[in-house]
Amino acid sequence: MQDARPKSILNTSLPPQFRQIHIELAREPGHPEGDAGVAFVIIAPLGADDRIDPTLWRQHREACRIARSRPNGQDDHGHLVHRQGGSWAFHYNSSANMPDEVGFHFADERFASGEYVSINEGGKMHTYRVVSVSRL
Repeated sequence: MQDARPKSILNTSLPPQFRQIHIELAREPGHPEGDAGVAFVIIAPLGADDRIDPTLWRQHREACRIARSRPNGQDDHGHLVHRQGGSWAFHYNSSANMPDEVGFHFADERFASGEYVSINEGGKMHTYRVVSVSRL
């Protein structure tokens, strides 16, 4: 049986543009206050404009990871992938055959505290608030 967790990467081996980005579900029907338990942690390189840097992503694909948290559930781990046509998605490592979740216009989105980003999860769009962005 294959372990779903990716192998470790030393943070010191990555360029200084790499960030840990924490996003949480924003207000939506059924979650009038949002939900901190519905969240993602994204490890990705950001440019000076706070957008994902595709050149650094290409050079360090294995390091661009995500963790998906849900209440009362096990975290799912995967990678940030750049798809044909320029869209970004979360590709999971689990054996549960989870479909990729696609970031809506992630190439144009700023990943800065207080900004909002949208993710298509299972055919339904959800909005997330960027809670924190920190250096590794």
